[in-house]
Amino acid sequence: MPTLGTQTIQSSYTQLLKTDGLGGIDATLQAVTDGDNTVSALELSSAGVRSTGTLNAVGATTLSSSLAVTGAVTLSSSLGVTGAVTLSSSLGVTGAVTFSSSISATTGTTTISTATISTATISTATISTATIPNILGVSTFATGFTSSTGTNTLGTIASTTINNTGLATVGTLQVGASGPKITNVSYGTFAFSGGTVQTHAANDTTTGTFALPCQLGDIVIASINSLGSTTGTGALIATDFFPIATDVVRFNIIGKGTTAGTIPAGTIFATAMRFTA
Repeated sequence: MPTLGTQTIQSSYTQLLKTDGLGGIDATLQAVTDGDNTVSALELSSAGVRSTGTLNAVGATTLSSSLAVTGAVTLSSSLGVTGAVTLSSSLGVTGAVTFSSSISATTGTTTISTATISTATISTATISTATIPNILGVSTFATGFTSSTGTNTLGTIASTTINNTGLATVGTLQVGASGPKITNVSYGTFAFSGGTVQTHAANDTTTGTFALPCQLGDIVIASINSLGSTTGTGALIATDFFPIATDVVRFNIIGKGTTAGTIPAGTIFATAMRFTA
C-alpha cells in the first residue's frame, strides 16, 4: 500500500476500506465504507455483490444464469446469454445478440435489425429483416411483406389492394364485402373427336354474337334477363354461349318444338373464365 507510506493508522482512516458490520464479510450484503464511515455504492457478502449506484464493465461480460432488468439497457457491443432474459422495459443493442433460450419483452419497443426467429410472441416490434415461419391472427404491414421460401399462414389480412405475381392457394375466397364465398373450382381439358349434328327446324333456334373480352377456349356463362318472362316462350331446351373469336361470343337459344316462340328483348349478362392447369 504505497499510498499509505509511513502514515499512522489514525491518520490514514479515510484511505482504509471496511464493511459496515462488526463481524466482517458474511452471508448478508454489507456496504463497503472507508475509515470515516463514508458509505460506498458497493455491497459485499459471501453470496454475492450488489451496486446501489452506476455499474460499469469495461471488458467482456458473460452471464451464466438469468438476467432481470427493470430499467432501460443499451449495449454497444455483443451480448451472449445462456439463460432466460426478462425485460420490463426497452432493450437497445447496437452489436450482436445471441440467445440460447427464450426472450420475452413485456413492455416498451424492441427494435431488431436482423433476426432469425423460430418461435416467438411479439407484441410490439419493428423488424427490418427477419425470417418468421407463421403469423396467426391480425397482421398489419406498413410496407411490403416478402417471403422467399417456406409456407406463411396468415389469419386475417386487411388490405384494399393485394398484388400477387406468383402462385396463390386460397382455401375460401369471398368476392366483395358481402359477396359469395368460393371454396372450390374444378377445371379440366378433354379431347373431342368430332360428330354429326342432325338437321333442325329454322324456327327452333335463334343465334347471334356479342362482344366480350375472351379467347377461344374460355368458359362463358351467361343469361338473358327476358328469358322465362310471361310474354316469352317457356319451351326452351338450352341456351348456349361460347367464344368464336377473340372478344366475340356466339349465343344459341334452342326451342323445344316446331312452333316458333317469342323471346322478348332484354340484356345479356355474361362472364368469361379462363383456367390453366
